[in-house]
Formats: sequence, structure tokens, C-alpha cells
Amino acid sequence: MKITYVARKVTLRDNFKERAERKLAKLERIFSDDAEATVVVTLEKNRQTVEITIRDNSMVYRAESTMLEMNDALDKVVDMLSRQLRKHKTRLSKRIRAASLDDLIIDEVTEAEEMPEENEMQVVRKKLISLKPVSVEEAVLQMEMIGHKFFMFENADTGKVNVVYTRNDGAYGLLEPSDE
Repeated sequence: MKITYVARKVTLRDNFKERAERKLAKLERIFSDDAEATVVVTLEKNRQTVEITIRDNSMVYRAESTMLEMNDALDKVVDMLSRQLRKHKTRLSKRIRAASLDDLIIDEVTEAEEMPEENEMQVVRKKLISLKPVSVEEAVLQMEMIGHKFFMFENADTGKVNVVYTRNDGAYGLLEPSDE
């Protein structure tokens, strides 16, 4: 697994990098050799946020935690990733072995550079999504793995763009376009 480190407002020490590599090595057997992990560490007012994103066979696994110490945040993030993988073990084992780059969406994120003016509604972030046909179940799995509340995808059954989302009661919802 290739690991990339990003430090925002903090300098990462070698012992933190070694610890992260040891922790991620435990998860390495689940992923292919082409898997790429990005570890982002951000310092904000005595609180340190560690975010780990693992991309493998066009699947995205993500967890984030904010704690007072970056090592504690790292431990929690790796535990969160482990729980996600355990929770979806059977579905993931099918997808990890059978997935190809064309099976799921690949995101390209670009951020707007202009600052919003006061009292004006302005889009501050734009996400370009290349849609690939997937089932509703795969879309829910992908949404949970990246930790979002919603996920847009092309429905493999209907060929239309749909959105799955997490409801307040913990269930899932599906938004489909109307023919009207």
C-alpha cells in the first residue's frame, strides 16, 4: 500500500509516520497492492484531526477523528476503518476481488477560489463526478465507506441518476427523478 502524508499547520514526526504505517499494515492484507492511502493531519487550536482515505479498485474508504493528541486520533481513525470493513466484510469481499476501475465512480474535486460576498449565496466547492452504473446497495455501501450523508450515482437498473441518503431514523432513502 502506498501511503501519502499531508500536514496542515503541523510538522509530522517520523515516529508518527512509522506508527501510521504499522497501523495501516494491519489493514493491508484486505486491499490490493495498488491501494493508496492518504493520511491528512490538521492542527486547529490545540485539536488535531487525522483523516485517512484509502482508494482501492475505485472504492473509497474514509474515516476522520479529532482529538487533543494526533496519536490518539490516529488510533481512533484506524479503529473506525476496521469497524467499517468488518461491518461490510461480505459485501466488500465480493467488490474488492471483482471490482475494476470502471465499476464505480471516480471523483475529481475542485474548489472555488473566489471568496463569497456577504448576503450573497455562492457555491464555495464544486465536485465533478464521473457516474458509473451501480446498484442501490453498492451506492449505499460507497456512501457509508466515505462517511457522507448522501451519494449520487447512476442506477444500473434504470439508467437514471439517483441519490441515496441517510435518514434521521438511521434508515436509507432513495431519490429518483420523476417522469412528470
